[in-house]
Amino acid sequence: MIILKSPREIEEMKQAGQIVADCYREVASLIEPGITTQEINDFVARHITKLGGKQFTKGYNGFPAETCISINDVVAHGIPSNRAVMDGDLLKLDIVAEYGGWFGDSCVSYAVGNIRPEAQQLMKVTKECLDLGIARAVPGGRLGDITSAIQQHAEANGYSVVRDLLAHGIGRSLHEEPSYEHIGIAGKGIRLKEGMVFTIEPMINEGTYRITIDDDEWTARTADGKLSAQYEHTIAITADGPLILTAQ
Repeated sequence: MIILKSPREIEEMKQAGQIVADCYREVASLIEPGITTQEINDFVARHITKLGGKQFTKGYNGFPAETCISINDVVAHGIPSNRAVMDGDLLKLDIVAEYGGWFGDSCVSYAVGNIRPEAQQLMKVTKECLDLGIARAVPGGRLGDITSAIQQHAEANGYSVVRDLLAHGIGRSLHEEPSYEHIGIAGKGIRLKEGMVFTIEPMINEGTYRITIDDDEWTARTADGKLSAQYEHTIAITADGPLILTAQ
């Protein structure tokens, strides 16, 4: 069942989303060659607490850290460690925060130092996929309007869209209905209604859309070892159009 949120509840959710957004604003300058992914994680965890929020990811279904940090061919759910970030890395930082019983969820891709032009292009197209999807999150539309825009733009640029990791509704739980892939057909799928709140989080791969999971049962990688990028926002559908609750 999809849980619709009232305008007041959406405003309350925005407070959680803005804690997430502030984490990105503060951490961006730290992401440079030499810092470890554990140090990035620890900074974000402290900042969530500083802003009055609660971290949620650590312990969720057994996940061992407060953030997911995924580098290069890691698509999602990378576990922070003492691995130092290197010049040329494409780093994805996924942050979840809880505030007042509501959740905010977002992901940003970062170019570390000097990255290949091909990686820069992948990041650019992935961000465009997110923006195209958000623009179609309007009352009366269909979920397929969002997903088809993402798929068409990615594939037109020679990339693929990950199928096996899903976007999701969000509210007083991190994962609510609907759960959906970022592929589809315009005009198909559930009807979009005012009060829906969900993530749009395209994961776009340089090569195949297929992924593998490491022995840690979390780390998802591209099956061919090529790069993956991701951008994500929590959005609410309002009478005035899409409202990005995690906007920086």
